[in-house]
Amino acid sequence: MRQAIVGYHRDDELHWVAELACGHHQHVRHQPPFINRPWVSTAEGRAGMLGVLLDCKKCDRGEPADSHTDT
Repeated sequence: MRQAIVGYHRDDELHWVAELACGHHQHVRHQPPFINRPWVSTAEGRAGMLGVLLDCKKCDRGEPADSHTDT
């Protein structure tokens, strides 16, 4: 199910995690050449992606919302 990005936080390893409208969290890493998300590297890039829809596998599985520390 596709859900909008509504915010971000960093995990314990300082990787960026998108907070989705459904209450789930999803890592949004930039690790070329396998994962290309250069927008995550800057505050402007992250702000520009607010509202963009990501596939939420947790919604597909019917999982409850994440707590702020879950990723």
